[in-house]
Amino acid sequence: MDDNKLYNALLKSQQKRKEGNYSDGEANPDDQFRKERPFAGERLQPPNWTHVETETDGYPPSVYDSSVSLGLISNPRPWTKAELRARKIVFPGMADKAVLDAYREIRIQLRNNARNKSSFSVLYSCLGKSECPVRTAFNMAAAFASDSGTSALLVDCDPHNSGLSELVSVPMGEGVTDYILDPKLPIKKIIYPSGVDRLSVIPAGNHPASAVELFSSRRMRDLIEELEGRYPDRCIIINSPPFRESTEARILERFSNQVILGVPFGRLTEDEILESVESFDASKFSGLVFQE
Repeated sequence: MDDNKLYNALLKSQQKRKEGNYSDGEANPDDQFRKERPFAGERLQPPNWTHVETETDGYPPSVYDSSVSLGLISNPRPWTKAELRARKIVFPGMADKAVLDAYREIRIQLRNNARNKSSFSVLYSCLGKSECPVRTAFNMAAAFASDSGTSALLVDCDPHNSGLSELVSVPMGEGVTDYILDPKLPIKKIIYPSGVDRLSVIPAGNHPASAVELFSSRRMRDLIEELEGRYPDRCIIINSPPFRESTEARILERFSNQVILGVPFGRLTEDEILESVESFDASKFSGLVFQE
């Protein structure tokens, strides 16, 4: 295959987006995550006071300030730095700065692509098998949560892999598929603290056999819309099963604003990568994450 084909596919994605200006210290999305450079800092925003909800049982505070109240999100069992390292979860001050900078770069570019939207959703799907498929999606969410003015939510929609339980510090029960099947189940019952400050998670649930049909439902769309509206400053990462092995990723694309694909380095041909890229809406495709 012509070496320029994959580049042209990426370029086409960017051309679908409107022209815009980027703040000082922000990366140009044309880089497509291929460069790793030190984090340059992000422009501070004024406090955004918004009424969210009045419940006080460990869920989002009733008065919300993006620089203060997010720190009050329940996290009863925070991971220590040693525990984060053991689970390969990124955190500020970690020894491997190159890895941390790479995830910061992803965070910056996703914000750039979101334009003026303070809350947005990103679909992540890998193109091959890995030891813990959800770890990359979790680390993307952790990178957003490391910003004290932003919260993150990981919605695991891969019911065929149980890797999320290894990354979360509290036991989890009901999740996405349970919520869709049970109209009486409130959203707060499927949201769990992760062990990382300002990062919450929703597990896939207990009904993997019906996942395709459940993810296609109107209640799934309503769930994502409700989650996006809960906080004025939140990034939602939707983790899907491996793209080349299932149909869920194509279904979940409709609920996301952006799409990122994880590529196992050296295991796929350029033709295979390009075929996968072209399967998604070019206006949503935001780049590739190459995994060692």
